[in-house]
Amino acid sequence: MRQDIAAPLRDGQQGALLPRNSRTKRLPGLTVVAAAVAIAWLIHSLAPVMPFLTASVMLGILSANLPGISTAVEGVLKPGLVLSAKRFMRLGIALLGLKLSLIDVAALGWKTLAIVVGIVLLTFVGTLVLGKALKLPGDQPLLLATGFSICGASAIGAMSGVTKTDHRDTVVPIALVTLCGTLAIAVLPALKGPLGLDTVQFGYWVGASVHDVGQVVATAQTAGAASLAVALVIKLTRVLMLAPMVTGAALVGRLRRRRTTKGTDDAGIKLPPLIPLFVAGFMAMIVLRTLGILPPVVLDVAGTVQDLLLAAALYGLGASVQVRSLLQTSGRAIITAMLSWGLIAALAFVGVHFI
Repeated sequence: MRQDIAAPLRDGQQGALLPRNSRTKRLPGLTVVAAAVAIAWLIHSLAPVMPFLTASVMLGILSANLPGISTAVEGVLKPGLVLSAKRFMRLGIALLGLKLSLIDVAALGWKTLAIVVGIVLLTFVGTLVLGKALKLPGDQPLLLATGFSICGASAIGAMSGVTKTDHRDTVVPIALVTLCGTLAIAVLPALKGPLGLDTVQFGYWVGASVHDVGQVVATAQTAGAASLAVALVIKLTRVLMLAPMVTGAALVGRLRRRRTTKGTDDAGIKLPPLIPLFVAGFMAMIVLRTLGILPPVVLDVAGTVQDLLLAAALYGLGASVQVRSLLQTSGRAIITAMLSWGLIAALAFVGVHFI
């Protein structure tokens, strides 16, 4: 099965060398992805409390576990789903940079910026240590740490692209960060009163602790426009950490690869790039947004395209989640995720009182 799944990716790298029938194998999966994205958009339109990207992940999980559909997901639809999960994710992350302006980040002030960066780093390290202490397999500790500390499923997709993690190994972190982010939409507003947070403090807390941008919007808007505005700026500041964190992981990967190949004939061995192309694109988009040279209509269109690309990618990732296997084999990952969620919520709550 692994060979069948990897084939579409190799085909995609060869471009024009592809046989026509290999490219057409992706069409059924891509057609279903497009339909699922449309349905997710409709769900979000009818129930705005459900973020668009969260709806896409959940539809993917349903597709992988409903009788009948699940067979097609593992069969004829697989090539298109894999392409969506890999390529669309990278394109969407690059365009995500257009939502970030360094001017808005600088306006927070050095103290707030330092607190937000501290929350991200402490959550990342804490989750990584927890995952390793609980002996989670493979890259799960790293992916969970990235998702919970930065920006949820999008960050997991970015990090897995650098570490070359098989997309099937990302399903547990994706599922858990989506679950916790969705729970936050209901849990955090209920705690606003008991914790004595005013509207602005609540926005800070949500922006610093909730994972996905859409989940931040759904959670913060319950306290009004002022809370939402603050939450978005804080959240996008966390997203800014994606580039250095992923680049750092790429650097560690290069150093490890050099160490393991030292003293051997490493001719033909390709080291992972220090700055992956999609991360370079992400940083370039941040610069464009900061310079203010793009008209609002271009930013609006790019924002819509970015949402659609990430929704398609997350549907593809969600379609890899087998709920029965997740429940049977991921008890330690669930414990790690819940502890990480509690850690970032606690750190953000403390940080609110120093901002």
